[in-house]
Amino acid sequence: MTEQLPQRPRRTLRSRLLSVTGAAVLVTVVGSVLIWHTQLGEFLSPEADKEPVVSGLNAPGVGAPPPPTKLATGSPANQPTRGPSSAPTKPGSTKPTTPAPTKPAPTKSPKSTPTAEFGEQNINALSPKLRARLKKAIVAARADGVRIQINSGRRSTAKQQRLFDDAVKKYGSAKAASRWVLPPKYSAHVQGKAVDIKPAAAMQWLDKNGWRFGVCRRYDNEPWHFEALTAPGTKCPPREPHSVAKK
Repeated sequence: MTEQLPQRPRRTLRSRLLSVTGAAVLVTVVGSVLIWHTQLGEFLSPEADKEPVVSGLNAPGVGAPPPPTKLATGSPANQPTRGPSSAPTKPGSTKPTTPAPTKPAPTKSPKSTPTAEFGEQNINALSPKLRARLKKAIVAARADGVRIQINSGRRSTAKQQRLFDDAVKKYGSAKAASRWVLPPKYSAHVQGKAVDIKPAAAMQWLDKNGWRFGVCRRYDNEPWHFEALTAPGTKCPPREPHSVAKK
């Protein structure tokens, strides 16, 4: 009688799948333990304290330029005021400034009278009205062949006073002298409003034609004495016998 061996049990598909799954789980667990162990070692090592742990969220990529920083702006009252900045100066580079030389104030010269500036026989020393009229008369007289010359025009106060004093000595009194020479405060010569001309031909021509230019002979006893007594083209007023010191 032969001895029969017992039959080996057959594995089912389910048992095979379970064994494969269990092996995969085991490998995963072992790998996780190894990874956890490595990270724990790096965390506890001294070099871990040297570099800060930075979150990777919203972090710029490697090599990207840093984001621009914005300066905090506040009200002008809260911001410190800056004074004018000056560039640093090198020692010895600044030159000493020397004060500019001051000009002395111009000294005012005393005003000169027209007599001292132009002279007694200069027509420019006369008053503007008499000067303008006499110039026109001189031109007209020259056309008629007559030359009008100024013998005495504007006089200084000192000159007029000296002439009056000489007249007082000559005629014996101030009243008699005033018929020929007036004191300075009454004289039209001192004001530049009277002119004595020469020669006799010029006196005669201006006595006849002077009214056309507003220049008239004033006194009967002085055929050389003329003043601007009327408007040009108007008849001259009647002559006076002589000058009088009117008060």
